[in-house]
Amino acid sequence: MNKIIAANWKMNNLKRDIDDFLDKFNKNRESINYKNREILIAPVSIYFDYFKNKVEKYKLNIQVGLQNCHYEDKGAFTGEISPLMVADINADFVIIGHSERRNLFKEDDEFINKKLIATLQKNIKTIFCIGEKLEQRENNETFDILKSQIENGLKNIPNALISNLIVAYEPVWAIGTGKTATVNQIEEVHDFIKDFFKKNIAINLPILYGGSVKPSNIKDIINVNSVDGVLVGGASLKFEDFQKIINFDKE
Repeated sequence: MNKIIAANWKMNNLKRDIDDFLDKFNKNRESINYKNREILIAPVSIYFDYFKNKVEKYKLNIQVGLQNCHYEDKGAFTGEISPLMVADINADFVIIGHSERRNLFKEDDEFINKKLIATLQKNIKTIFCIGEKLEQRENNETFDILKSQIENGLKNIPNALISNLIVAYEPVWAIGTGKTATVNQIEEVHDFIKDFFKKNIAINLPILYGGSVKPSNIKDIINVNSVDGVLVGGASLKFEDFQKIINFDKE
């Protein structure tokens, strides 16, 4: 299984930043290690075409996706993007259930489930985010929370569709805080998630870790046996940092 290096740019980077990032990516293409890894980047949705066109112009090996979408194909949902639109623009993937969507925009498991049904039915590669809050971890509820998020998120979704899923474990207390889960914490949670899918769905899905991933800790994280890649936030915004994360096996 290839290591997945996925970037969520969130609400960051203007056109000039995209130009700077991709120009440097192109100029340094020979130093990027693509072997046994996939590179995914989700820019702000209004820049999707701009980003995608430049990736194609430079012939860069980058999959370009979206950070979120609605579950309805069309309708009176001001400001939203439909899964039909995600498919129509040939987005390579979409992120669903990110902790910021859950916590800031009050998306619950039922709402996220509708989105997952919609994207997977349209054969869109979907990164499904799960994770516990600090209080839940301190109360030893981590596994119960993750089990509930997985079961509720995937409710009524046929196993055949789940094969197009990537799961991202993001401890909420480690996102944008500078805190990172220890290697042992990451390993036990990833082992739990992988075991859950093998036992209940008989499938081996890629499991990413997300939570203050940066050049200084990528090697420790990526070398955990049950970590199939990372979902990177702030450290993916500048080419120099993201390059070091992609090239995790270089000194």
